[in-house]
Amino acid sequence: MELLKRIIAFVMDTLETVIFIASIFVVIYLFIMSPHQVKGASMEPTFQSSDYILTSKISYRTGAPQRGDVIVFKSPKNPDIDYIKRIIAAPGDKILIKDFEVYVNGTLLEEQYIASKTSLFPGGFVQEGVEVVVPENYLFAMGDNRPRSSDSREFGFIPMKDVIGKVFFRYFPLNKIGQVKNPSF
Repeated sequence: MELLKRIIAFVMDTLETVIFIASIFVVIYLFIMSPHQVKGASMEPTFQSSDYILTSKISYRTGAPQRGDVIVFKSPKNPDIDYIKRIIAAPGDKILIKDFEVYVNGTLLEEQYIASKTSLFPGGFVQEGVEVVVPENYLFAMGDNRPRSSDSREFGFIPMKDVIGKVFFRYFPLNKIGQVKNPSF
């Protein structure tokens, strides 16, 4: 009888600990940060397909999005799919793409993280030489691999309500583990 009480007490203590730890992970996952896997080539050379990253869900509750931040957001075409892109322009910024170059507020954007120039989509949201202004509560974002990225050039501004969070850490592959830094435009 005493042995049975000890076994039950041990099982209950273990179960209590497991439930407590699981609750902490659920709270972290739902409200603080979540893992994502990069799928596709749209962010090369910065991220490769199958890289694993952590996304902070609280960054933009405590601070404003900055040009150069890498974000994860719901696809405008299919909200079941998450996109990863780089913020190019924030609310109030003027963006112009002309002769394969990107201008923000009249200044040529120096983008050391891209491998090829910025082309446009025929019939896309952004037109050659036509300046657009990012409205309040929206962002303009593009992938680092411009020829292989479906982004704001095609579908327009990203509502802040669709932003899941800011990418802050890559944890796989192990040889590239580390903080994801803003290139500070």
